[in-house]
Amino acid sequence: MIAKLPLPFVATLGLALFCAVARAMPPERVTLGYELIRNGLVLGDVVETLEHDGDTYSITSELKGRGILALAGVLKRTTHGHITPHGLRPDEFHDQRGASWAVSAKFDWRAHSVTQDKNGKSETLRIPASAQDPLSLAYEFAFVPPKAGRYEVTRADGRGLTPFRFTVVGTEKLSTPAGELQALHVAKERDGPDDKFTDIWFATEHHFLPARVLVVEKDGTRSDQVVTRIGD
Repeated sequence: MIAKLPLPFVATLGLALFCAVARAMPPERVTLGYELIRNGLVLGDVVETLEHDGDTYSITSELKGRGILALAGVLKRTTHGHITPHGLRPDEFHDQRGASWAVSAKFDWRAHSVTQDKNGKSETLRIPASAQDPLSLAYEFAFVPPKAGRYEVTRADGRGLTPFRFTVVGTEKLSTPAGELQALHVAKERDGPDDKFTDIWFATEHHFLPARVLVVEKDGTRSDQVVTRIGD
């Protein structure tokens, strides 16, 4: 359940939030737990771990299904790269789903390219400076203060390049199993009526770590990843 704050309070808080030019980095190691929910049914549990030393970072995400979905084993995604004044700059991303499905993305920032490999087939593509992988995209705000308005990012996930345009909606209270969190709501701009909705909430009092990701497909199918714990 999301409760919207009064507009004057949101505006005041948002102004203070967006005008921040520097703040402390997240802990050198932090682990977040999530429930993965599809149309109201909990399908599995996600554990994500962020580690960094101020110059480099790594993020690991592991999904374990519940019930019969547990038979699929652990689905694992990883990324590592460097921390720059402009945000995270990934070097390599891997997505492993079982023994027979895997993709990767290797970034070459000097050549402004990414080499994506899907089940042994490689393709090298040009990328803009805003390119991110799915994990670095979600943790970008933990290292770079968010800004009001709109921003663009191109996602490289090992299967292709997808441009996104996001709009900062505002600050809201978010009710989660981890407690009530103050959160910055960001929404993906849709490219047309067939495009899905994607909304992300970042916990403002926890270094803007991702607290919720909601994806709604054209047919109304809802995939929701909601934080259950934030800790070391």
